[in-house]
Amino acid sequence: MKTIAIISEKGGTGKTTSALGLAVTAARAGESVAVIDLDPQANAANWKDRRAEENPAVVSAQIGRLTQTLNSARENGASLVILDTPGKNGSIATEAARRSDLVLVMTRPHTFDMETLPSVRDILRIAGDPPAFVLYNNLHPAGNRQADQFKGVTLEFCGIKACPVHLSQRASYGEATAEGKAAPEIEPDGKAAAELKALYKFAKEIMNHGNSNAKKLAARA
Repeated sequence: MKTIAIISEKGGTGKTTSALGLAVTAARAGESVAVIDLDPQANAANWKDRRAEENPAVVSAQIGRLTQTLNSARENGASLVILDTPGKNGSIATEAARRSDLVLVMTRPHTFDMETLPSVRDILRIAGDPPAFVLYNNLHPAGNRQADQFKGVTLEFCGIKACPVHLSQRASYGEATAEGKAAPEIEPDGKAAAELKALYKFAKEIMNHGNSNAKKLAARA
C-alpha cells in the first residue's frame, strides 16, 4: 500500500479537489483507493455523501487515529491511500508527511501562497524528508510559459522540487465535486482528466522508483 499526503500551509489552494481528482483517477486505473479526510471541515467526506460509487472510499479521521485508519485501509485491501489535510496546521501536515511515500505541496502561483513554501520545507525536514514536490494549481489554461517560470525557481526559493505536472483553472473541477464526482468522470476525454492522469503517472513512478530517480522521471513526465 502506498500513501500520498497533500499538504499546504495556506487555505484555498485546492487540496481537497485535487486529492479527490487524483483518487478517482487512480480508481479508474484499477487501484483500490482510500481517501483519509484529516480536515475538520470534512469536505472530502461530504463529497462522498453525494456519491454512489464505492471506489474511492473516504474516511473522516482525527490525526490521533491515523495509524489505526491506515491499518484499516491496508486490511481492507487499499493499494493507495491519499491523505487530505487542512491548511495552516503544521502538526497534522507533519504527521501526514511522516506517514507518506510521497508529499504533494499544493500552491497557487500567487505571492501569498508561495510565501508559505519555506515553512513547508521545515515541516518536511521534521517529517524525515519524504519525497516531496510543489504542485502548482489554478494556473491559466494557456499559462504553460508562466508555469515553467514558476517551476524553474521553486527549488531555489523554498528547497522543494517542483512537480513537472501542474493543474489549471478548469470549470470541470468545481462542477464535478458538486455532483459527488471528479473531473475525469464528467469529462473523461477532457483536459482536466489528462492533467490528473499525468499527475497520477508521475506519482506512481516516484513511489515505485524513489526520489533518487526524480530528475529522470520529471524529465519524462
